[in-house]
Amino acid sequence: MRSQISKNLFFLSCIFIAEIGFASERREFYNGIRALGMGDSSVATANDETALAENSAGLGRIREYYGTIFDPEVELGAKAYSLYTAKAYTNFTSIPSVMPAVLASPATYYHARTQFMPSFVAKNFGIGLLVKNTLDLEIPDAAAPTTANAFSRDDMALLLGYNFRFFDGRIKLGFTGKVISRIELNESALDATQPLDSTSLAKAGLLKDGLGIGVDVGLLLAAPWTWLPTFGAVLRDAGGTSYDKIKNFRNKDATASPTTTPQDLDVGFSVSPIHTNYIRSTWTIEYRGVLTTSTETDPQKLYHAGAELNFYDHFFVRAGYNQRYFTAGMEVSGKYLQLQFATYGEEIGTAAQSREDRRSVVKMAIRF
Repeated sequence: MRSQISKNLFFLSCIFIAEIGFASERREFYNGIRALGMGDSSVATANDETALAENSAGLGRIREYYGTIFDPEVELGAKAYSLYTAKAYTNFTSIPSVMPAVLASPATYYHARTQFMPSFVAKNFGIGLLVKNTLDLEIPDAAAPTTANAFSRDDMALLLGYNFRFFDGRIKLGFTGKVISRIELNESALDATQPLDSTSLAKAGLLKDGLGIGVDVGLLLAAPWTWLPTFGAVLRDAGGTSYDKIKNFRNKDATASPTTTPQDLDVGFSVSPIHTNYIRSTWTIEYRGVLTTSTETDPQKLYHAGAELNFYDHFFVRAGYNQRYFTAGMEVSGKYLQLQFATYGEEIGTAAQSREDRRSVVKMAIRF
């Protein structure tokens, strides 16, 4: 009896440690590299095809139509390379591929994300297909060397956005409809010795699959003054987005649907001074999660701020503040080719014990 109680206490302590060290990261439907370089701020600054996911009212800022044919975006955490050199893996968003490297390096946080979003946008209208894969893994406690914190999300989403302009565009009201196919695993105490292929995890009820339909509502209010002060707001997943419209949509072995995404509200403010005929800048602050603030134990995770210097519409330099940590980015943009880089810190700890995961992002986009 005493032995059984000790085992139970040990198991609960492992879960508690995992929750402190891992489950506190805020996860979002979309993260664009431009915003990440600017402190992950986008609500009041979205002005290109990413407005489909960031703030649909930003579609009203697009001057002419264009499309993105190929725009891969790759993001790796600070420890991804050292884990790879210690034990190589072939697919950096696959649990069975990366887990051996994580098992060989306890207390090392692994993060990787890939996404692309071919799209077509014109003034007040846009359509895009988002494909995004995210993987986070860690063995948090050396005393439990085969118990892993694991988060995996595979999203495929069709986005359709439209914006209405009022008072010569000073008020923009946009809507984005989302059809999302999601496959997700979120376990704070995953037994890493069990079969980790998608079929086995789905049959065990750990890997969840489903199709959801959601709507985001975006707003931009711009004052007709020199620096164009702009207030932005996005009501994300209005009414909540559940993923039970079609179960087992891409994984026939899944026995459950992903967790419902609750309705939330993000707000931001920006100014855009023009310095010369060829140089201008954008400065913005943002507060995320207005409707879910009560569930966030670390309020610092909700604050964002950033700035961008634009030279000739071809070269951009960015910097910002994201959840206690600095961010930076740059972009070289031509008529058909766009190259971007960003680095940012993500808070993966708690208010009492902050913990940064420094991440690097690269993106190349081919447009027409």
